[in-house]
Amino acid sequence: MSGSYDPTRGSSDPLLQVRNLKKHFPVTSGVFSKVSGWIKAVDDVSFDVYAGETLGLVGESGCGKTTTGRCLLRLEEPTSGQVVFEGSDILKMNNQELRRLRKEMQIIFQDPYGSLNPRMTVGEIVGEALTIHGVASGKEKEETVENLLKVVGLSPYHARRYPHEFSGGQRQRIGIARALALRPKLIVCDEPVSALDVSIQSQILNLLDDLQEEFNLTYIFIAHNLSVVEHISDRVGVMYLGKMVELSDSNTLYTSPQHPYTQALLSAIPVPDPDHRSERIVLEGDVPSPIDPPSGCTFHPRCPYCQDICRQEQPKWRQKDTNHFVACHL
Repeated sequence: MSGSYDPTRGSSDPLLQVRNLKKHFPVTSGVFSKVSGWIKAVDDVSFDVYAGETLGLVGESGCGKTTTGRCLLRLEEPTSGQVVFEGSDILKMNNQELRRLRKEMQIIFQDPYGSLNPRMTVGEIVGEALTIHGVASGKEKEETVENLLKVVGLSPYHARRYPHEFSGGQRQRIGIARALALRPKLIVCDEPVSALDVSIQSQILNLLDDLQEEFNLTYIFIAHNLSVVEHISDRVGVMYLGKMVELSDSNTLYTSPQHPYTQALLSAIPVPDPDHRSERIVLEGDVPSPIDPPSGCTFHPRCPYCQDICRQEQPKWRQKDTNHFVACHL
């Protein structure tokens, strides 16, 4: 998929290349925990991410988007595949090499309550990475932490407080400050606004936009809310049952979706116009189990356009247009 995006912000070489990424979790049973099957959480996913862009990953709960993000940082060890960051395969790195890479790649977690240590002050939380990587200490560290808090819209005196003293939106700002501490190039945003009120969501999204421009950041933005993804993403990848089914620039995907699953997701987006009447595509049945996925196209049991070939053969990843890829027989 190299060259699938025509960036306007810098080099045409991908910052991150993901090839045939797989993550299978074992299913055990019996007294001796014998492996009886595998959960294919991520199953042969490939994409590129370019410097300065935001790539959105969307799909229903359980589609594998969060596991994909965690595999990219090796918070989960992938089963197989390649994750190449600036020319180096992350999956082949030893612990020492991986530790150096941590400065370049960070994550903002979904839960602003569970992701912060309640026994540490905000200053300790934000400054922890500075100490671990030997970036700053003493007065320099304090000043760096205070500056980071200002950047995300908090006050320097907040450094002396504990996480329980803050609202959900403020806690997520603390999480963003922590992710920025080492000046990374790539940040994985794992549903960073899904646990927040709608009014606060827009504030955090605007903050992420401003920070991207100020620090030249690259985002992988994971979410299930397609309206949120449309607002912030340059390109969007749609995942279903561990596979990427469509990838395109944001405008093309939202105006001309090609995969039936993408079409169904977009038809469910509410339109703030009482006179607008759109045809809702209702998918029948539930998402199949990733332990025993359907043969052929994994979406075929719910697809309104299913044909015999869909039940028998897995669709190939095809280039529909310059920046538009889809995995569908039709």
